[in-house]
Amino acid sequence: MLHNREYYQQMPHDTRNPSHWHALFLDKSIPFNPDAKAAFLYDSSTKSRQFLYPVIKAFARISIVLMQVFKIFVPNLINAPKMLHKSLYWGMKYFITPEANYLILRHFYLGSEVLRFIKDNVRGAENIPMNPLKPVKVADVRDNLFLEHDLNLYNFIINLNKAIDEKGVKVVKQEQPDFSAISATPIPIEEFRDGWTNFIDLGTAIEIFTPVYQFFLTDADFWRATNSLQLDEVIGIYAATIMDCPEKLTALNNKHPMIPLPMAGAAFRLLLHGFSTEVLHALLVQAKLEQQQRAVLVEVK
Repeated sequence: MLHNREYYQQMPHDTRNPSHWHALFLDKSIPFNPDAKAAFLYDSSTKSRQFLYPVIKAFARISIVLMQVFKIFVPNLINAPKMLHKSLYWGMKYFITPEANYLILRHFYLGSEVLRFIKDNVRGAENIPMNPLKPVKVADVRDNLFLEHDLNLYNFIINLNKAIDEKGVKVVKQEQPDFSAISATPIPIEEFRDGWTNFIDLGTAIEIFTPVYQFFLTDADFWRATNSLQLDEVIGIYAATIMDCPEKLTALNNKHPMIPLPMAGAAFRLLLHGFSTEVLHALLVQAKLEQQQRAVLVEVK
């Protein structure tokens, strides 16, 4: 069963033994979709995250370093993205929690909406090609979903900045931003398998998936993929410029991509990447709803 906001809203408050997760769910210091927040916190509170994650993390990071040494000598020996995504699909379907699957699919969906929001609010960028990824079931992962997501980020930034150089396009504050790309209603994601084997939390799953990702891709592809995780800073700056709210970038902490970080920490940065996307999208949803409320008040008057 996918745990939603009601799980935490109905949680009793013991003043002598308050729940860490209950406190974080109720905290409103950053914008975050309530259902996604509930899934994130519940998944983080599982026994898998508490006991399995530290062990898997150690082995996974050693594997990444050893694989990196191996690929110094044969960097392009293996290049099998289709096999990679089949492996990811089977792992997601049969071994990770419904909450983790929910958050993974949301990430691709929200990421596509954020990129489209930026495009819609940069005058002169209308012809930038887009490749929106909006998966609603685990099977959609088999269409090279993870790899396409990385390529989308790089291609968008390159195409946008080519337009800036060639056409004088500018990313500037918009008095009335166009929020048509941003969904303020629940994403129609299908239900997930929830068998006894679906016990691996998101953090542990990502630690396992990262060396698998490295194994099936060339060294250059894996290097590009790990560096893409820091592009949150770039996308966040674009959105904050359009919204004129640079102070809202405090929750984006993947560090600027001009200073690449070691590959061994890629799994943790992937968690931060997902977190940052959720916060940024929730900020845009909040602004969209406020804009709609102002429009209603104007009509009433």
